[in-house]
Amino acid sequence: MATSFGYRRGRRAPPTFVRRMAAAMLAAAPLAGCMADGPPVAVAGDPANPSARTAGVGYRSTIAPYESLRPATPLPWRERNDGVTPPAKPDR
Repeated sequence: MATSFGYRRGRRAPPTFVRRMAAAMLAAAPLAGCMADGPPVAVAGDPANPSARTAGVGYRSTIAPYESLRPATPLPWRERNDGVTPPAKPDR
């Protein structure tokens, strides 16, 4: 027996709005595959046209600034650390 608060046998019954929204989403899901495509990717012309103009292609090496650091000259750790330490700030 339902009460005025929407309870039925100790559990709260889901609102009608939620049921209707769930039914609408389930009904629309199969139709999502029938949607039309968006705008064409190649707006400039037909991609099958062999004389169509294309953007130039350049080459940039991903490791161009690389230089090998091996073999490194072994130095005591204190001298190597002092070589990369930033200068000390003057006291005020």
